[in-house]
Amino acid sequence: MTKASLIEFPDRIETPRLYIRPCMPGDGSDVFRAIADSRDALRPWLPFARKEQTLEEVEAGVRESYAEFIKKTDIRLHIYLKETNEFIGSTGLHRIDWDVPKVEIGYWLISQHTKKGYMVEAVNSLTHFALHDLSCQRVEIRCDERNTASRRVPERLGFKLEGILRNDHLDENGTDARDTCVYSFVPEDLLD
Repeated sequence: MTKASLIEFPDRIETPRLYIRPCMPGDGSDVFRAIADSRDALRPWLPFARKEQTLEEVEAGVRESYAEFIKKTDIRLHIYLKETNEFIGSTGLHRIDWDVPKVEIGYWLISQHTKKGYMVEAVNSLTHFALHDLSCQRVEIRCDERNTASRRVPERLGFKLEGILRNDHLDENGTDARDTCVYSFVPEDLLD
C-alpha cells in the first residue's frame, strides 16, 4: 500500500446544480448508454469513443477505474444532475504525481447536456478541490487544439495556455498528426 492510497476523498463533491462522485462498480450501464448516445460528438476527441464496446467491456473499464481510484493512481469521477440524479458525463484527476503534487483534469459530457455550463461548473469545483483539499501545486487541462468546446472550459476558468504541443497525437482516423493545447492553473493564479 502506498501513501497515496490513504488520501481521503469525499463520497461526493457538490456544486449548485451537480454532484460529482467516484465511479463505482455498476455504473457501466449509464456510461455505456452515454457513450452510445454521444459517440459521434465524442469520437474526434476521445479514443474510447472510437471503438464499439459491449456493456460488459464498459463495466469492466469502470471496475478497473474503481481499482485505480482505491489506489489513488487515477481518479475517475462521474457527474450527475442534483435535481434528477441523471448521469451526464465524466471527469477526473489523471496523470497524478503525488510528489509535486499535480493532476490533470479530463472531462466529457453527454451531447444533450453540453452548452449549459455544466462542465465549467464541474471543473471549477474540481480545480478548487485539487488546489485546496489535495494541496496540488498544478492543475492541468490538455485538449486537441481543434476542440473549441473543450478549450472554452479552462479559458473561462482563468487557466493559462502554456503552449501547444505540435504533432502530439493522431486524429480519430489514426492518420493525421494533431496538436494538443496545455492549460494550467497554479495556486499563484488565485491571486490574479
